[in-house]
Amino acid sequence: MKVKHRSRAKTRHVVTGALLVAGVVLLAASFETPVRVQADDDDGKDWKVERGLAIAPVPLNLAGKDRRLVGLGSYIVNAQIPCNDCHTQNTSTQFVPTGNPYLLRPPFTGRKKVDPATYLGGGNDFGPLIPGSAHIVSRNLTPDRTGRPEGGHTFEEFREILRTGIDFDHQHRTCSGAPNETCVPPPFNGDLLQIMPWPTFQEMSEQDLRAIYEYLSAVPCIAGPPAPSPLHNDCE
Repeated sequence: MKVKHRSRAKTRHVVTGALLVAGVVLLAASFETPVRVQADDDDGKDWKVERGLAIAPVPLNLAGKDRRLVGLGSYIVNAQIPCNDCHTQNTSTQFVPTGNPYLLRPPFTGRKKVDPATYLGGGNDFGPLIPGSAHIVSRNLTPDRTGRPEGGHTFEEFREILRTGIDFDHQHRTCSGAPNETCVPPPFNGDLLQIMPWPTFQEMSEQDLRAIYEYLSAVPCIAGPPAPSPLHNDCE
């Protein structure tokens, strides 16, 4: 009888030890899994690529472009930074009439629809910084015939614009005398873009800036008003 008792006690110790080992393994696995998922998901940006491609309001030209960057750029431009809110004339031209979420039903159908004919074409007039000075008007961000966005700017120029706010188009200067419609009064710096929130955008990562540029390179060209309007864009 004593031999059987020791046998049962030994069996209980073996089972208990096995359960403890299994518990340690499961606990370790529970700590490792989130890290592995995060690494596989590349900090969550893979789903943003697919979401960005799905919500792009215009047909995209992906020929010769990095699809992943285009998708991420679309997510940033259309779901995080409301670029089209400023880079179109106003809400009456930003959406088609039946797809304008700011309107009553009807005419709003309940489904938002951006007007592809004006998408990122610029033209939002924010008015003068002070009465009588130059009006600040948002620029056309769509690509020109070279395929480069914002009227043909290279990525290096685009990055410098968002990092420093420099205005390569020189649409207004700092007034040397009395303010007029071609200049902005001091202490405003006419060499820099006014109104545009580049001091916030300058904190974005290099990858995000490249993604935005790649996306803007993939959207359709908007010709804008005829030259010499600064919103004119040479599409062909």
